[in-house]
Amino acid sequence: MKNKTDLELMQLVMIKHRPALEELYDRYVKLVYSFAMKSTKDEQQARIIVQSVFTRLWTTRTGYDPSKGEYINWLITVTRNITIDYIRKQRRDQTAVTMDPEIWEVIPDRTENNPEDVVSQKLIREQVKRSYQYLSKSQVELIQCFYWEGYSLREIAQMRDEPVGTVKSRLHQTLKILRNHLVHEKEET
Repeated sequence: MKNKTDLELMQLVMIKHRPALEELYDRYVKLVYSFAMKSTKDEQQARIIVQSVFTRLWTTRTGYDPSKGEYINWLITVTRNITIDYIRKQRRDQTAVTMDPEIWEVIPDRTENNPEDVVSQKLIREQVKRSYQYLSKSQVELIQCFYWEGYSLREIAQMRDEPVGTVKSRLHQTLKILRNHLVHEKEET
């Protein structure tokens, strides 16, 4: 395998020839890892990105096209795209807000809490309730299905008989609306 070109190896990877992927891994793991490490500054996250990049190479249907440039440039582009997606996902996960209206309605007002906790809890409950007014019934149901009932985007798309991309786009827009209203609420208080 060592005497094969990157193109030849990728062609073998496309037909699921594992030693070809292993050779590409040996050749480029340091490059992919260093790119991911510079972007995330976290060893564990960089390892996750490396795994994602080589998984993508194994599962891609289009693969590398030599007419569009050098293999190494293509690989760095794949790495960059996966890294950006990973970082964006991390940011979204860090800013996630609990949105289940039924949970907020049944949270008891505990008298054993100090007054500051009680007031804070009530304010959060009110902010979330007010934010839900900006959503349609369909948007609230989408959040319920995805976040609280554990359905995947694919499963929701099948239930609604819609393309996955449409459901994903609606979820993104719904979360954007909620985030904007919750941030606006926090700024006013």
